[in-house]
Amino acid sequence: MTCAVYLASASPRRKELLTQLGIEFSQFSVDADESQLANELPYDYVERLARLKAQMGVEQGYTDRPVLGSDTVVVMDNQSLCKPRDKDDFTHTLKRLSGNTHQVLTAIAFATPEKVMSCVVSTDVTFKILNDEEIDAYWQTGEPQDKAGGYGIQGLGGRFVTHISGSYFAVVGLPLYETEQLLHTFLRG
Repeated sequence: MTCAVYLASASPRRKELLTQLGIEFSQFSVDADESQLANELPYDYVERLARLKAQMGVEQGYTDRPVLGSDTVVVMDNQSLCKPRDKDDFTHTLKRLSGNTHQVLTAIAFATPEKVMSCVVSTDVTFKILNDEEIDAYWQTGEPQDKAGGYGIQGLGGRFVTHISGSYFAVVGLPLYETEQLLHTFLRG
């Protein structure tokens, strides 16, 4: 693919994944309000944020090529589990995920001044049963602090995962297949 895009994200994981697609890109960050609206379902929430980030890039003057926005949320019992506020919040979250299957929703959006297109990818992730020592030791690594749902599947948190159904790359932060397909559709439409 010869198209170049902008990546509206400071995430090193998204940068690495987009590089795997062989798409030329420039990266910048946007300061989006990531608060979930009252009564907003997780699916709608993550898609709104991806679209917002892409559109903010356009508003900041990145208009000569498509802007890619993305966001990821971990969902358990139809409730969004965001980045942990503190150790207590993290511990509560990991105890909820322990021994259960949850969903990871990753939304991607492309925007130009003329249009916006988006999609959401859902992946089921199952955790082993965790004990208090494992949860505490994982917190001490520092990895969970900036991760949706309090874990990174591509890092030390991956050892808790017993099964995944869907896109591994979406759980990391950017679904490769769907990103490439959406970009093709966006450029054609």
